[in-house]
This record gives sequence, structure tokens and C-alpha cells, in this order.
Amino acid sequence: MKLMLLRALTGFAALAAIATAVAQTAAPAKDAVLPYLSKDQSVGVVNCSSSLCHGSVRPYKESNVLQTEYVTWSRVDKHARAFQVLANPLSQRIARNLGIGDPTKAKVCLDCHAHNIPQNLRGERFVFEDGVSCEACHGPAGRWLKDHSEQGATHEKNLAAGLYPVSDPVARAKLCLSCHFGNADRFVTHRLMGAGHPRMSFELDTFTSVEPAHFKPDSDWEKRKRIWDGVQVWAIGQAMVVSELMAVLADPKRSHDGLFPELVLFDCHACHHPMSDKRWTPRVAGLGPGVVRINDSSMLMARQIAKVVDPALGARVAQTMSQLQLAAAGRGGDPAAAARTLQGEMNQLIAMLAATQFGEAQMRAVLAGLIDDGLSGQYSDYAGAEQAAMAIGSVANFMYQKGALKSAGSINTGLAGLQAAVADDERYRPAQFQAALRSFRSSVGL
Repeated sequence: MKLMLLRALTGFAALAAIATAVAQTAAPAKDAVLPYLSKDQSVGVVNCSSSLCHGSVRPYKESNVLQTEYVTWSRVDKHARAFQVLANPLSQRIARNLGIGDPTKAKVCLDCHAHNIPQNLRGERFVFEDGVSCEACHGPAGRWLKDHSEQGATHEKNLAAGLYPVSDPVARAKLCLSCHFGNADRFVTHRLMGAGHPRMSFELDTFTSVEPAHFKPDSDWEKRKRIWDGVQVWAIGQAMVVSELMAVLADPKRSHDGLFPELVLFDCHACHHPMSDKRWTPRVAGLGPGVVRINDSSMLMARQIAKVVDPALGARVAQTMSQLQLAAAGRGGDPAAAARTLQGEMNQLIAMLAATQFGEAQMRAVLAGLIDDGLSGQYSDYAGAEQAAMAIGSVANFMYQKGALKSAGSINTGLAGLQAAVADDERYRPAQFQAALRSFRSSVGL
């Protein structure tokens, strides 16, 4: 798999200093109803596309929003072509392998490749083929479309009328991961990947940056919504991935596929590599060779995050993660119980992170911890290295924006080395990634 293009650090505007506390949305993010579950009517993308609304080719100087959002989405955002992808040869092959018929009509495909809502909630101008459209992320606009641009409109009023709080990192993670990882309603299983579906890989802050984002968290945006903290967004996304993973592991209906466990929960590259590649090294205490590990790529990230945010919680998280791997390998203990414990710890961490703005010392500690983990052999499998590369990019990017790292050129050189080391999962070599980590550490002076 090719990693996404590295974001350039040059030209980033410094975030405005705001003395006020982080703005909170009208309803707690944990209570936000995901757009596909809303009972409101979706009115269609065309209602957003006017040049006087969000369809301008240039940002409006007099407006507190760019008003180019539709153009960005329709021209360069892959979400706009999510439905069209279902007609390509690969999608057709996957559908044949699964025996599900036309993928453009199969619910298992449409749930994440379109705004797949009940027929009675589709307005007259709703076009299903628009794919993952505006309302698939921002919520059905039936109640808020007319009022959201009128004089006196506020973000809080829009949220109360059904706008989904994508500016809240917890709600944003919940939304994005509902497709890019899965939830109780939709999930990319090992059978889907065995049929040809690409491996799921996601990191919230990186994907937001390269989507590309169609908003600019300037001082006005932050006054109306909340202070944008890229490290907080990354951290919440990682903790929520682990929480969702644990929910699947603890659910007997979702964690098994016949006699076998649901294999998508395990580390793909612990099995999928040439037999001649003798890459095994001891990494989890108590687990010997030949044991298939639960995919811990985001767990490794969350462990470092917890260690910095709350060392006591971090110690418990590290212990629970080890117990989980041992229990899953039949080395004692109940894996479902360990999963439930870890899910509770992740939910506790998410609540902490929602109220945390990362300072320079914390960001440096996270960055150093991620590098130390890699140099100690924790990223011997590709998925961990892939997440670490994205994580280091997210943290370094935000530190640069905050003035905590000074040289964009040096940072970009170091990040380019990390990207090169994870550019192809089938050619991944841990020693190359470790060398890139050492080079990055040297380049940023850690």
C-alpha cells in the first residue's frame, strides 16, 4: 500500500492565540447521532453548490467561511467519487467473489460508498450517485439548510437543528471511523478483504489534511467552534480506533467467523509476508514465534498517548494490552474480559483527551516516545510503522505550527525518510524504518 502524500510544512499559517477556553458544541459529542442514523431529510448536494453558497471558485473575503467547499469536494475529494468506484473492475470482481451481485446496489458496499439512507428520507433533489456527499458527513440538512446562513444564525443553533458536530474531534472520530474502521452497523471483515477489498488503514489528522480539508481553522473559525489541535485530533482518533477494536473483540457475534476468529482484527503482516522472510523477533513478553497477534498498530500509539497524558493510566493501559495479547494467544485469561477492560480505559482516555490541549513538553514527550518505541523494535510489523509514520508527521506538523519546531526543511527531510520506509508494505524492512527514525530524531534535534 502506498502511504498518502506527505503534507508539506512550508507555508502553514501560525494558529491565532486565543485566550478563551475551548468552545464546546451544543450537545456532547458522544451523544451526536451519526448522519446515516438521523431521522431528518437529506435534501441533496445541489442545494450547497451555488456560487453564492459553497460553490465559489475563490474564497469570499467578506465571509467567515471559505464558500469554496463544494468545489473542493467535487473536484479533489475522493468522497465525491466513492459511489463511482463501485462500478470499476476491482469492485465488480470483489462483488463476484462475494456473490453479492451488483456492488452499486449491495448494502454492504453502499453503506460506506454512499449516503445510504431510507428512501423516505431522500428529498426531491437528493442524488444517490453523489456518493459520500455533504450530508453524509455534516448531517441531513432538512431542518438547518434554510436557517444556517441567515442573519443571527449560530453554530449552536445549527447543531440543535441537526448539523453534525464535525469540528468536535470526538464526534469527528466517531463519524470517520464508522466507515474507515467500522462499527456495529458496518464493518470491513476479513472475508471482504479476502475477496479483494483494500486493507483498512486510517489516521484521523493525516487523512483530514490530505483529504484535502475544506475548512481553515483560523481565529474566526476557532471563536465560532473550538481551538483546533492537530495532536489532540490524532490522539482521540487513535484511542477511538482501539475502543472500537475492543468492542468487536468483546462481542461474540462480531469477533468470530465460524470456527475462526474474525481475522481482520489481527495483524495482517504477521501472516501476509513471504515464508522466506524470517522476520520474527520477540516483541510481546510471553509470546513466542508463530503466534498471530491482535493488530496493535493503534494500540502502540494509544499507549504512548496515555503514558504522557496520565502516567498512571498509561501504566494500566500497557499492562492490559499485554494481558490481551497473551489471553488471545491462549496464554491465560479471558480475551473478551481484557478487551472490555481496555475499552473502558480507552473511553477514559478519550474523555481526558477531549479536555486536553497539548503543550510543547507533552508534544515532545509523545514524539520522543514514538521514536523510542520504534528503536526498541515495536514497529517490526508494517502496520505499526505505518501508524507511527503518520503519527510523527501529525505531531511534528502541529509542533511546527506552534513554533516548537523551527526548520520546515529539516522536518520534511526527516519525514520523507519515514515515508520512503513505509511506501510499500510488501517491501517493508524494519531496519530501514529504524534508520529513518534515527535520522528524523537527528533532524529535529530530539
